[in-house]
Amino acid sequence: MQRLKGKIALVTGAGSGIGKATALVLAREGAAVAVLSRTKHEVDQTAEEIEALGGPALSITADISDDKDMERAIELVVQRFGRLDIVVANAGINGVWAPIEDLKPDEWDKTISVNLRGTYLTIHHAVPKLEAAGGGAVVIVSSINGTRAFGTPGASAYSVTKAGQVALAQQLALELGPRKIRVNAVCPGAIESEISDNTEQRGREKTEIPVEFPEGDIPITGGAPGKAEDVAEAVLFLVSDGARHITGTPVWIDGGQGLLR
Repeated sequence: MQRLKGKIALVTGAGSGIGKATALVLAREGAAVAVLSRTKHEVDQTAEEIEALGGPALSITADISDDKDMERAIELVVQRFGRLDIVVANAGINGVWAPIEDLKPDEWDKTISVNLRGTYLTIHHAVPKLEAAGGGAVVIVSSINGTRAFGTPGASAYSVTKAGQVALAQQLALELGPRKIRVNAVCPGAIESEISDNTEQRGREKTEIPVEFPEGDIPITGGAPGKAEDVAEAVLFLVSDGARHITGTPVWIDGGQGLLR
């Protein structure tokens, strides 16, 4: 039986990696999925793959840090499908990793704008639609960085945004609970994805802590990174009725990696 039959979902950052894997998993479980990304050809491809599975899809090109873009995006979802039940706030960047004295204000601001403002805007515009549908589920994709691990050289801005996303999930779990909206977070460790493509790293030697980890930095896989589907399956559970009594909860999906750090 499809766990999400009849549900309408929005997944941001759905052109690749965790976002794409999540969109496909939700579609396989019966949801109609709106997929959003800044990169049109990627998100169009995701929508085509969902339709090939036999499910309805809507491709939206938008910048999650832009208020008008996100207002329009949420309206497009409701115009197409009539409601909104599930939001997966996945889109984000690694940004620039550099020593704090070298990290430029505009580099800091860019990471904050995409990761924190973008998450806020996604939920800000989605909540009235979720409430109108009688409730729903939100999952924010955070990270082990800033929540369980702090050893990534120069990742101060990134870690702040990821810690902030977990705090936002917990704050909103209380605020939105009476409106039957659950809010949780997933915190992946090393995952095979393309997010490293938008990472710029400088001055690693100034910020790296020389610690030797046991052989196999990720205990459960002998050091191999997880797959995007590992995160997608956890998201599926959190947006399903099986997680109906779970809210305000961060789930670390790192194969034990964060416990070593």
